[in-house]
Amino acid sequence: MEDILKDVASAHRIVVKVGTSSLTYSRGAVNLKFADRLAMVLSDLKNQGREIILVSSGAIGVAMGKLRLSERPHDTKGKQAVAAVGQCELMFLYDKMFGDYNNTVAQVLLTREDIAVPKRKRNIQNTINTLLEMGIIPVINENDTVSYDEIEIGDNDTLSAVVADMVDADLLILFSDIDGLYDDDPHMNKNANLLSVVYDIESVKGMAGGAGTSRGTGGMVTKLEAAEKATNAGIHMIIANSSNIDGIYDILDGKNVGTLFVSKNFEKRYEE
Repeated sequence: MEDILKDVASAHRIVVKVGTSSLTYSRGAVNLKFADRLAMVLSDLKNQGREIILVSSGAIGVAMGKLRLSERPHDTKGKQAVAAVGQCELMFLYDKMFGDYNNTVAQVLLTREDIAVPKRKRNIQNTINTLLEMGIIPVINENDTVSYDEIEIGDNDTLSAVVADMVDADLLILFSDIDGLYDDDPHMNKNANLLSVVYDIESVKGMAGGAGTSRGTGGMVTKLEAAEKATNAGIHMIIANSSNIDGIYDILDGKNVGTLFVSKNFEKRYEE
């Protein structure tokens, strides 16, 4: 376990995913304290010399607050319209808050087709790599304004794993509203145990539940799917609680935080 934690701590290129439930309060308004702390911590890591990519949900959630909507639109055109409003709000927020810490962000919006078509995928990889070389933090989200059922990726847990694989990241961190993966639903069973490390995802798939809030689209099912994609691609993944964004410092200090899903080829990489 110590060797794995050292490998995690040595991560240079890190993808961090945050969800709508972390970025907004239950009534839809932006959680400014969280957003500011996120910008500060990620800026600090970037200033240390690490490469940071932020995969951020929240466009529709932020717009719901601005437009005073009580629930997510159910029809495609409604979701697209609300996302168009929210994406402006979200990037304005990130631009201001990362700018306060002397860092620049850039928006990258993706659909399933962008990833599936080789030429488009190469262009995205080139763009992200160039942004990182320029010292810019890419902020990636699904392009909900043009997405529809046939081309949408579906959730940003999956998107973050796809992005991590696409840019050869060393580590993927999913910040959520839960500490990690439990052996039972902790909301229903107070004796549920947090799993600190998972080597075999197949053995824990039965422990997953659905979406945690009405404002988000993901849940533990999508996080386990993301873990499977990431670890199969040779990337460690961690689920950690977004209530403590500073926990990323502990992760990069070699401490066990949340639930760590171990890369499938860790032993081979470590031996080499």
